[in-house]
Amino acid sequence: MPDAEHEALVADVFSAACASRAVLEHVTGRWGVLALVALNDGVFRFNALRRRVQGVSEKMLAQTLQALERDGFVHREARPTIPPHVEYSLTPAGREVAQRLAGLIEVLEASVPGVAAAQARYDAAKAAGA
Repeated sequence: MPDAEHEALVADVFSAACASRAVLEHVTGRWGVLALVALNDGVFRFNALRRRVQGVSEKMLAQTLQALERDGFVHREARPTIPPHVEYSLTPAGREVAQRLAGLIEVLEASVPGVAAAQARYDAAKAAGA
């Protein structure tokens, strides 16, 4: 149950001192976005998630998952078996964030041809002006 101090907090991501900036960084960093959207597909064990999020190192994925767990977006369940069985899933807050990020990814993926054309125009204009 949140205490009165936390209920009184007003978030302002544009304020340098606001804690929401760190959370925004955890969520919108390259690995945070990809981990959250991958977990939107279901429950993953660590290595399965690492295979899904191609290119992430074990260390970076572990750090990302720890930060997202601390922020309340990822749930880590460790079963006391040998070897240990650990699964990651989204919390309700994590699902909401992941769904919004998935929408952004869809827009970006659909924009790739236009982005490539814009980059080619930009590069050609820079080369012509050089």
